[in-house]
Amino acid sequence: MSAIIRAVISWVIALWACKVFLQSLPYKFTLHPDTQHIFGTIGEWMSGFLGTGIGDAFSQFGSYAVGSVELIASIVLLLLALLWLLSKMTGKSNVGVPARYHAIGGLLASAVMAGAVFFHVFTPLGIEVLHDGKSDGGSLFYAAVSILIGGIILFIINISAASSDTK
Repeated sequence: MSAIIRAVISWVIALWACKVFLQSLPYKFTLHPDTQHIFGTIGEWMSGFLGTGIGDAFSQFGSYAVGSVELIASIVLLLLALLWLLSKMTGKSNVGVPARYHAIGGLLASAVMAGAVFFHVFTPLGIEVLHDGKSDGGSLFYAAVSILIGGIILFIINISAASSDTK
């Protein structure tokens, strides 16, 4: 695959993942009622077989943990752009191994979304989240699936380039 095609695909996936992750952070970090419903439903489900301590902890702190990983993944995915800007400002062209950032970011994004997909499929949360008589139409689930697949693609197309760039 040419470097330009890889870069375009990588940036499309990275920007999509960052858009989803960063837009959800205010909900996760302020414990929006929708967030409380989602993590509370999962926490209650966890309590059934992992104990109430773990379930309650997930209900209370799960959104902070997930949001933090999503923020870290977004930073890694966008780090390349920041380093490029810094190189233009300083006149130094060495930004490291560009593909490495997207490979690591893709791995982080797919890992956190694998958890999201699992919870949508195997817990009472469901694929279509219902809260206060409203449905999300499955949008959270479909976004999670798209980032899970996109993150895997991002990792695969960039890991070989990252290893060949270091040789």
